[in-house]
Amino acid sequence: MLKGGRVVDPTRGHDDVADVRLDGERIVEVGPDLADQAGDEVVDCAGLWVLPGLVDLHTHLREPGFEDAEDIATGSAAAAAGGYTAVAPMANTLPVCDTAAVAELVERRGRDVGLVDVRPVGAITVGLAGQRLAEMGELYDSHARVDFFSDDGIPVTDTLIMRRALQYAARFDAVVANHSQDMDLTEDAQMNEGRMSAVLGLPGWPHEAEEVMIARDLLLAAGLGARLHVPHVSTAGSVELIRLAKQRGVRVTAEVTPHHLHLDDTVVATYDPVYKVNPPVRTRDDVLALRAALADGTIDAVATDHAPHPHEQKDQEWDHAPCGMLGLETALAVVVTDLVEPGDLPLLDAVAAFTTRPAGVRDMGGHGGPIAPDAPANLVVVDPDARWTVDGRALHSRAHNTPFHGETLTSRPVHTLLRGRFTLRDGVVADPKVPA
Repeated sequence: MLKGGRVVDPTRGHDDVADVRLDGERIVEVGPDLADQAGDEVVDCAGLWVLPGLVDLHTHLREPGFEDAEDIATGSAAAAAGGYTAVAPMANTLPVCDTAAVAELVERRGRDVGLVDVRPVGAITVGLAGQRLAEMGELYDSHARVDFFSDDGIPVTDTLIMRRALQYAARFDAVVANHSQDMDLTEDAQMNEGRMSAVLGLPGWPHEAEEVMIARDLLLAAGLGARLHVPHVSTAGSVELIRLAKQRGVRVTAEVTPHHLHLDDTVVATYDPVYKVNPPVRTRDDVLALRAALADGTIDAVATDHAPHPHEQKDQEWDHAPCGMLGLETALAVVVTDLVEPGDLPLLDAVAAFTTRPAGVRDMGGHGGPIAPDAPANLVVVDPDARWTVDGRALHSRAHNTPFHGETLTSRPVHTLLRGRFTLRDGVVADPKVPA
């Protein structure tokens, strides 16, 4: 039994001190001052938050094909340490996740490791080439039950292909997420276009490159009644497009990353490639617009876009370094530090952005809440007062490319439970499939 914690459950709008009794894989009772029963193991949660397990719609576990950067075991350990019980790895593996066989391999490997449920994302097009639709129906009907499709960092530029993808996915109410980038406007771009790019002499990536693609996809989704998800929103203009589309009834959801909520383009002045990411970090005004959009619900979810890279690849000159940052172990703490502590985002809403809202974007199989009798015991217990300094070398990921290295953050998971089993206990990640 989890005893005396502050239970925060957005599904039920509950935020109060309570006990949570578990029996095997499920929650059996929630309430104040529950009587101990024979056989109960009591875990003292006084002063701690008890939340639904976190859900990440957008991560990179790199397996199969790029295990020098990350694999499902190390990525799952990072996820458990960050409070996640379900993650959705992107399709840009080798081979690409464009067939049922690859999707089932990824999902099965996640089950074998057993630290987090791994729900693969299927490719929109064969080989991420943008020319021919992947077998979306086959992926949906597979044991992995893929209901979310994306070519990740490669935008589907062909409007006819994108329309067909939305039209086909709508047959089984699946979601299509397109990387929002007009490639003609970003050729050789190295950072956000603006004052800082002019000062630094780096080719700039204009806001319009993101917004033009979002506008196109919103129009297509509106015409078809299809479900569109906008990944890693980064500009104030994109926020306005999504807000207007939602007001008009378009079936659109959107995510924002912790790094786009935290960093602005002044960090590029260091030329440290750890800050190189796609889409690029933007201006302070964009950061504030993203925070406001998360608070008012225009942006549905926080997603990490966890993107590990080996040291020898990431630590190159800025122009040659790949884009991408780690995020699984720091995501919740960044949002608590930047938005919850200052009072810009109520805790219940912040938790929803990590749990119920992403679980509402796609079927995450019993994750995201509620914390209620007969619900799966997918939970995270967080110390809200923990202050810790991020050390990239001490993270569980195989890579170390965190943009938060050296920063002091507030709040940290203490325990994570996947169907009643501790995958993180007292801050220590469990061995795969070995009861903690």
